[in-house]
Order: sequence, then C-alpha cells, then structure tokens
Amino acid sequence: EPFEIAPGRYVKISVTDTGVGMDAATRERIFDPFFSTKDVGQGSGLGLASVYGVIKNHGGFINVYSERGEGTTFNIYLPASERVAEEEGPDPKSHEIHYGQGAILLVDDEDMIVEVGKAMLEKLGYRAFIARSGQEALNLYEKQREDIDLVILDMIMPGMGGGETYDRLREIDGDVKVILSSGYSIEGQAQEIMDRGCSGFIQKPFAMEALSRMVREVLDEVNG
Repeated sequence: EPFEIAPGRYVKISVTDTGVGMDAATRERIFDPFFSTKDVGQGSGLGLASVYGVIKNHGGFINVYSERGEGTTFNIYLPASERVAEEEGPDPKSHEIHYGQGAILLVDDEDMIVEVGKAMLEKLGYRAFIARSGQEALNLYEKQREDIDLVILDMIMPGMGGGETYDRLREIDGDVKVILSSGYSIEGQAQEIMDRGCSGFIQKPFAMEALSRMVREVLDEVNG
C-alpha cells in the first residue's frame, strides 16, 4: 500500500547499517506483517510492519535502500510541526511508579517484550506467568485461573490473534480482567476488541510508569 505524500516540510531521520543487506525480493516484502527472514520461532515479522503503521498514522513515509553485502539505509520522513515548542513542568503523576501484588499472565510472541515485560512486572511486585501464543495462554489460564488476577494480551500474534484469544478467555471465565497491548495505536482493530469489554489498553514497548499505573488501576477496580 503506497504512501500518499502531501507537499510540505518534513523532518528526515536516516538509519544506516553495514550489515549483509537485502536483495530486491526481500526489500519488497519487509513491511509485510509476519514476513521474516529469521527461522520459525526466532522472529514475529511484526517489527517493521509496526514501524510502517506508526509512520503512516503520523502522515509520514519510509523508504529503504539496500543491496546484498552493502548494508541498508532506512529514511523516515515525518511532517514538521509549525507549532512553537513550549516547556512544560514535570507532571509528577506521569513519573510515579505504582507497586502492587498478585499474579499476571503476560501473553506475547516477541522475546524482547516477554523478557522486558516479565522483569518490569516482577520489579513492581507481581508474579508473572508467560504465554507465547493465544493457545498457550488459554491452556495456562484454564489450569491456573484461580492464581491469575490479570491478563496482558498482545493484539497481533501468529495463529490465534488477540481478539479470538480474548473471546475464548471470556468463555473460560466471564469475569477475566484483560489489558490489551499493541505496538499500534488504539484505533481500528484494537478499539473493536476494547469495545467487547477489555479493562484497559497499553501501547508497546511498555514504559514502566504507564505499565505500573494501568495494572494497578485494573487490579484496584477488581479489589473494590
């Protein structure tokens, strides 16, 4: 899907590496969801698809130059704001860490999100269960639902996506508390899932403050 480029001033960001590069066939597919040159289980193929989606949602565009053995350059163009930058004082609430207790099931197929998310949750005082697919999440929740207070559920996963996983979690437990997570904004598909009764939404990659605040808000509601 090509970008529609409006005339105007843009800020350009270039990222260059000296790696193995890509051939033409690979270059044509790098922004496709779930396309990856890595072995099965080594990558989800959603990194560049997420980048593409974020840039397009902001009215920008991205292109890539690459040759086998010559490295790769990504150029990102984002519309320049005409607004004057204003200094804001620190918002104490946005930097506040909220600690808690309980057990949380983190469902995500990306290694980095799982590793960082688990470490964050444990630092915040929670016990973290991990599932790397929708089916694994259902199996684990069915066995240990009494031990799990909250589910953080990735929206886009290979196989069973977040929407179907959420619906099937609700079949197991109509009162299940779920925070939906995504690298994309809450618009579109995420909003559709939210409208079915999710307790909250958090954007990836997780920020410690936002994660701690969202988890506490949902758990505090549960506990009255």
